Amino acid sequence: MAGHTLRARWGQPVTGIVSCIVFFLIAWLTWFIFSDPRGPVASFPYPFVMYLAMMILVGLWQHMFLGDWPFQDLPQPARGIIETVVNLALVWFVIHVVFYRILGVGFNFFSQVNLEALAAAGQTAIPEVCGKTLTLQALTDPAARFGERAVVTFVLIGFFSYPFVTILFAKWPIRPSDLTQPQAGLAELGWCSLLTLFFFTILIVPFWGVVFGKVYGTSFGLNLPWWGGIAGTGHVHWVFGWWEWAIIVLFMTPNVWRMKPWSVITLPQPWKGLVSFVLTIGLGYLLALICVKIAPAWLPMEDVIGHLPPGDKGIPTRFLWYHAAEIAGFTLIPFLIWHHYFDDLAPQADRDSWGAFWFRSAGVLILCVLNYIFFYYLNFGHWGLGNHHMTGGIGARAVGGESLIWNFWWIIPLLWNEWFFHKWPFYAVEH
Repeated sequence: MAGHTLRARWGQPVTGIVSCIVFFLIAWLTWFIFSDPRGPVASFPYPFVMYLAMMILVGLWQHMFLGDWPFQDLPQPARGIIETVVNLALVWFVIHVVFYRILGVGFNFFSQVNLEALAAAGQTAIPEVCGKTLTLQALTDPAARFGERAVVTFVLIGFFSYPFVTILFAKWPIRPSDLTQPQAGLAELGWCSLLTLFFFTILIVPFWGVVFGKVYGTSFGLNLPWWGGIAGTGHVHWVFGWWEWAIIVLFMTPNVWRMKPWSVITLPQPWKGLVSFVLTIGLGYLLALICVKIAPAWLPMEDVIGHLPPGDKGIPTRFLWYHAAEIAGFTLIPFLIWHHYFDDLAPQADRDSWGAFWFRSAGVLILCVLNYIFFYYLNFGHWGLGNHHMTGGIGARAVGGESLIWNFWWIIPLLWNEWFFHKWPFYAVEH
């Protein structure tokens, strides 16, 4: 597509409105087929969330790192269809071979099949004084599925740790260089995987130390969460809360923020990237903390506490951090579609101006609130998505809603169309 520009096929805002409706309907239909408990597959929440998360991460590798190589010159829609098929094949390979069979050789907590095989053979039985026996029934229960959840925690870290080198560091140290594809993409994949390992080890592994070293054993091979005194909970949902908001800040940067506010930093790389990284993490944590503090203002907390799992012991701290991540998820469709399919519309003539920056930021926040109300208060999560945990009041819906899963699924048709189909058929190519 070198030298080609794209034009909204029906002008704006019609192109944006049509694409938004189409993406919603595709997401809703495929949700019913694969996830909805009323549908034919009914894989909600696991393993559905594991596959959808890995689809996005692998798609990012294909598009952001490899530049759609080797299919970048194919005509549409053939290119998009082929890249989608390749994505699904790679997702299966990464999960069932890389995680379950390769990393699973050394790390059982990464392999659902390993854990189930051990439990079925009676090799997870432990003395009662050391913790609870991890039974096969417990492992396959939707509330557990620890191997699949471990893969999801890795992907969550990867949603930030893979793209932040491209967005904040302009691909430094891989670029600038004369590397061509696939060498450049594989080099970036390797560099970002090393960084992902650091983040995952520090922020995620200690939680699995609790699961397999305290709840279900006495192993000291994995450390325990270091953030209990900071967060008021040792649960990994503290990480989910502020890390998800950091992901939102990261991706709003090249989308509706059009690289603001980090564009004011004139330092060379890697210093510009390091400053932007620290500020992105700081802003992500601040936004999550604000959500934790203000959510009780609109949530019926007595009802919420009454629906918390027994492990929370009536303390809502873990829930509030996870709900902060869910709130962040409601910004995904607004800022992605505003940038990619509404072309960053703003009343200002200069769409890169600070006025346009603040207009779109406020607009994303308002749409986030409306999205939240539609899901929880109008109960779309129940009647639309079939979540049986949402049959009660607002407290029950907030605790069991799992809105983050839906919001990530909703963006897949948009990302696939933008990444793989180059916005076909909503945009026309101008030569």
